Amino acid sequence: MSDCDDVNNDKGGVPEYGWKVDFDHQFPDPRTPSYMPRIKQILQLLPLIIRYVFYMLLCYLKGQKPIMDFLFPIKSKHMYGVPLGGIGGGTIGRGFKGEFCRYQVVPGMYEYESVQANQFIVNIQNSENITVYNNVLSCLKCNNKTLYNWKWDFPSNQCKYTGLYPRSWTEYLIPEFHIRLICKQISPIIPHNYKDSCIPGGVFIWTVENNSDQQYSISLTFTFASGNGISSYHSDEPSCEPFNLNKDGTEVAGSLIHNCFKEMKCTYVIGGLIKEGAAFSQLNFDPKGNGMTISKSLHLFGELRDMQLGPSNIYMRNEEVASAICLKQCLLPNTSTTYEFGLFIDMPKIKFPKSNTEYFRYYTKFFDKNGTAGPEIMHYSMQNFKKWEQEIEKWQNPILNNPLLPDWYKSAIFNEVYFVADGGTIWFLPLKEDYERLDVTDPRYQYGYFGYLEGHEYRMYNTYDVHFYASFTLAKLWPKLQACIQYKFRDTIDNALNITRKHLSCGTRGLRKYKYSVPHDLGDPEEDPFNLVNAYLVHNVSEWRDLNLKFVLQCYRDYTMFGDNKYLADMYPQIKNVMEKSLSWDTDGDGMIENSGTADQTFDTWIMTGISAYCGGLWLAALYCTVQISNILKQDDISEKYSTILNKAKESFNAALWNGGYFNFDSSGQHHSKSIMADQLCGEWYLKCCGVNEEVLPVDRVKKALHTIYKMNVLGFNDGKMGAVNGMMPDGNPDTFSLQSEEVWTGVTYALSSLMIAHGLRDEGFNTAKGIYNTVYNNIGMAYQTPEAIYSKNAYRSVGYMRPLSIWSIQTALDNLNKD
Repeated sequence: MSDCDDVNNDKGGVPEYGWKVDFDHQFPDPRTPSYMPRIKQILQLLPLIIRYVFYMLLCYLKGQKPIMDFLFPIKSKHMYGVPLGGIGGGTIGRGFKGEFCRYQVVPGMYEYESVQANQFIVNIQNSENITVYNNVLSCLKCNNKTLYNWKWDFPSNQCKYTGLYPRSWTEYLIPEFHIRLICKQISPIIPHNYKDSCIPGGVFIWTVENNSDQQYSISLTFTFASGNGISSYHSDEPSCEPFNLNKDGTEVAGSLIHNCFKEMKCTYVIGGLIKEGAAFSQLNFDPKGNGMTISKSLHLFGELRDMQLGPSNIYMRNEEVASAICLKQCLLPNTSTTYEFGLFIDMPKIKFPKSNTEYFRYYTKFFDKNGTAGPEIMHYSMQNFKKWEQEIEKWQNPILNNPLLPDWYKSAIFNEVYFVADGGTIWFLPLKEDYERLDVTDPRYQYGYFGYLEGHEYRMYNTYDVHFYASFTLAKLWPKLQACIQYKFRDTIDNALNITRKHLSCGTRGLRKYKYSVPHDLGDPEEDPFNLVNAYLVHNVSEWRDLNLKFVLQCYRDYTMFGDNKYLADMYPQIKNVMEKSLSWDTDGDGMIENSGTADQTFDTWIMTGISAYCGGLWLAALYCTVQISNILKQDDISEKYSTILNKAKESFNAALWNGGYFNFDSSGQHHSKSIMADQLCGEWYLKCCGVNEEVLPVDRVKKALHTIYKMNVLGFNDGKMGAVNGMMPDGNPDTFSLQSEEVWTGVTYALSSLMIAHGLRDEGFNTAKGIYNTVYNNIGMAYQTPEAIYSKNAYRSVGYMRPLSIWSIQTALDNLNKD
């Protein structure tokens, strides 16, 4: 089978691989975000907790959301499937049981609501035009308050779901009529295709099979309401307006559902492809009513009546409106046909609450900017969705068709990409002044501004210590977006942000950002992101030991992937500045930086003191990369300087931390210093992903440490079926020194697995990563909302998190091995 051969194995196109679940599936280990820390952990954090409570009260008094809400965390509903939408234009989540149930329309804000009026409905008429079957194609139950005249009892044991992002397949069986329906959902998430990947929506391609010896007229109706389930976001009167666009041999028709969220105009666009033999009809309705107009029309006619199409037919109500579109076709015995629908979000102009800047979403580069692009987007998508699928399959099939890769990996590697679009993602055109300010070779000149949240409930854009892990997905699949992030961070490094505030961890006041430091993040969507950086106010992140080093490592990693010397040259002044700043953390001149005894890195409750395996390893890797970059750019004096420091630092690191089996957590000599840290080789991981074979840490020690981690943190925790616990004591008990030390971090586990594979421990690496995938997708029911952290029992922390995108470092390791 060639790389471009389709692995679909049946008439409906359902693939062999992906996340597969029945509608009536019950997850064996459903969890909550409620976790009670140990008494000693609470005492450590008590001053922070008190200041945080006051911060929360202040947020509520101001009417704004806190950037991290620990008092009211998001509770998973264990229901989510592949979300719909391209990159940076908003997303609408789908449940695997057919619901429309998660809305990220207002930038950076999530609404976890299932809107009852947003459905597909099937209606079947016999050869005498009598309706013999009708049902909503969802297992969402009627609330008996609205739309109760619709039929809501499709049997859950006759439905199956397959998710393989950015596509999904939902199968419905109607055995009494020998009819099978398959809904294929497609979002244009296509690596290296920046035009189609930004389209704000996607299509639903329904295949309907009549496997009987009878003729049936089968209609599919798509209904959708204004709003996003949260009434506080609504303003102005919503309205529905029909449209029809027929050009270049393609005709589409549908409804424009006009909204206004936080004073930003937004139009939902629902529509269908009009083709020979298909009857199109349309009807507006009250989503809070009983649904009689829809159900009666379908029962009597098998289509929607009572609506006169025309440009003046605008339907308005005081609160919410809804529209339905219907496609009806006749199916002869033992035949099948397709029905094509689309759903898009046309919200071209964005303004953040504390910003004076108006941004245009990136898709407006290809479609108009005045809020009337919906019909054109629908038309373009109906013309191009088959091409999208070809490109998606060209990307995915080399992995799906590889018999050496485990089946679970073929699901995980693609399904985790969901966060690139569904991470509260924004993607904007450059501003007018950017075209004057930026060099044409700057990627932002063409690709603008890109941001994604640390997590659905950790609301900060491009959180850099976490993006460090997640960036492998962008660097491999959309490298221009990774470059845009890097250039934006570069521009912040040499500047201070002279806004004074109190840091919650220690209670001291300081600047929001200091010079020669990489910011923690590029801002909060409730403020003025890209301008007001460092929304994170828990710690003074300008003294975090890992951020500067992660900038250097990403610069070199990107170079090894892009091969762009100018990119390195553009970053080099800031590389020198952040390395010089980092040298100030070497307080005793032994070449190795020390941690401060505070939470001064990405494990922000897990305190490191003195030389640490995590930050020390990152420092060694950053020193090595600085030497290599200086050599490439022929900066011999800088190369020589950092080469000398590197040699000294290697000796100090090994002498301070190597204990014969692994690298100690830190050199403080405290009880938890002996903790076996899953992420102790983070710097080595990045170097291996860069294709570095030169020895920075002794290879025999790296392999021995990996074996120790696998034995203790993986196999020694929850029967080896939940990935790698962050910290494990030599006696085989989890490290309970901090809340984070006894967590499993999904993204760290994927990174660890990548390093294992890079060092020839293929079985160990895949088994480690498999524990995360099976836990998240099959056991605790958190597909398409992978959390940051999982506890041994009962709980998780932070749904829908960025760090698990590190899974693409596994593919990087595999690709590097194939090159070798």
